[in-house]
Amino acid sequence: MTGTKRGGGLLVAGTTSDAGKSVVTAGICRWLTRRGVKVAPFKAQNMSLNSFVTREGAEIGRAQAMQAQAARVEPTALMNPVLLKPGGDQSSQVVLLGRPVGEMSARGFFGGPEGASSGKQLSGGRREELLGVVTDCLEQLRGTYDAVICEGAGSPAEINLRRTDIVNMGIARAARFPVVVVGDIDRGGVFASFFGTTALLSPEDQSLIAGYLVNKFRGDVSLLEPGMEMLRGLTGRATYGVLPFRHGLGIDEEDGLRVSLRGAVRESAVAPPVGADVLRVAVCAVPLMSNFTDVDALAAEPGVVVRFVDRAEELTDADLVVVPGTRGTVKALAWLRERGLADALAARAAEGRPVLGICGGFQVLGEHIEDEVESRAGAVDGLGLLPVRVRFAREKTLARPVGSALGEEVSGYEIHHGVAEVLGGTPFLDGCRVGEVWGTHWHGSLESDGFRRAFLREVAAAAGRRFVPAPDTSFETLREEQLDLLGDLIEEHADTDALLRLIEGGAPAGLPFLPPGAP
Repeated sequence: MTGTKRGGGLLVAGTTSDAGKSVVTAGICRWLTRRGVKVAPFKAQNMSLNSFVTREGAEIGRAQAMQAQAARVEPTALMNPVLLKPGGDQSSQVVLLGRPVGEMSARGFFGGPEGASSGKQLSGGRREELLGVVTDCLEQLRGTYDAVICEGAGSPAEINLRRTDIVNMGIARAARFPVVVVGDIDRGGVFASFFGTTALLSPEDQSLIAGYLVNKFRGDVSLLEPGMEMLRGLTGRATYGVLPFRHGLGIDEEDGLRVSLRGAVRESAVAPPVGADVLRVAVCAVPLMSNFTDVDALAAEPGVVVRFVDRAEELTDADLVVVPGTRGTVKALAWLRERGLADALAARAAEGRPVLGICGGFQVLGEHIEDEVESRAGAVDGLGLLPVRVRFAREKTLARPVGSALGEEVSGYEIHHGVAEVLGGTPFLDGCRVGEVWGTHWHGSLESDGFRRAFLREVAAAAGRRFVPAPDTSFETLREEQLDLLGDLIEEHADTDALLRLIEGGAPAGLPFLPPGAP
């Protein structure tokens, strides 16, 4: 982008949550990067249980780490200065600049009547304090990069929260960034959503709403053209593109049951197996499930079928059961027992059928838990499938470990308060293995190709399946292909010249005000 002003930018907002802001932001980052622009992603405040650890040991949302990869830059805490990790009962852990600073209720953190907040905004003096933090982070990025592509949260038209907003129009106003509003046409009512979103904003906010981007369209774009022309006549704003519907573009989104590499697990298209059999993986959908992206690499393997389950009978035909991470270890343990899944896991262990526990899932497989931090439940018996005792520490472990297992190099990342004392078994990463029950705190370990193949060979042997891991599956290559596809969608289906003008020069002057506007 020859001649781009240093520090330009754009805010990608949405008519709703899950409109596609994360993937559109990533696509714009990848498109700009391929043009030679030095670009960074940014999300002022994120609410998510899917997080990542940067090289400097900071915790940020996985969506921003994915967007950084799309931009081919190293993720940092500057890209997601405020991260809220729900813990149930209307409370969240507050992670500021990559470090946890406390656990607060929705009322205490967001202010106002109990339950009035959607969990995406702040209030009162705390809003002013954090707005200063996030604008400082944004300015640091603008001083380093040619462009910063910001992602909003929810909808900018959540007028009950506008006064306390630091992630949508609050940050756009502070940075004087133009805003493109993304709408999911697959849900219906996209033109009304665009119009209504704009008309519910104040005149000052509306002056930054540059236009719209239709997402997830199926069919002939010419059928939309009359509506887009009418929308322009009504709002004075252009539609900057119509992105077609594509399966499997929900990579590393904030929350929800999505496997990033291939979209929703239940919809994933499984490649034919290399061997004679497929391998079936059941993931226990525990409460407050975190970093379920750990199973992405399994879903990417030809012949591996991954599904989330919440009933004991769904474990019956599984060759591998994964107990994933959770922000509520004790709550997950109770849930497993209430649903009969705990007994089913114990039966599997006794029969020598594979079980893998990751982070919180590893902790529940142990013998004993002392928790005065997360649940404050005190002493709780675990499932007793691994010789491990866990004590919750107030300081969170945030690390990027490397090591080896099953004769292969492995890397991962750790995000946990529980400190595990391993009392026996065969060492496995930072945890252990007993029979066919495996446990580790390491997230992301299955993205190491050689280790993943070795682990799946062990699982197949224990399950009696004639499954053979594909010898050439590269998770990193598949992810890069996915990010390139996002870049292609922007390049081929958006008005890129107009987007460049927005990034360089801001919102067009003289955009009309749509009544009634916000007070």
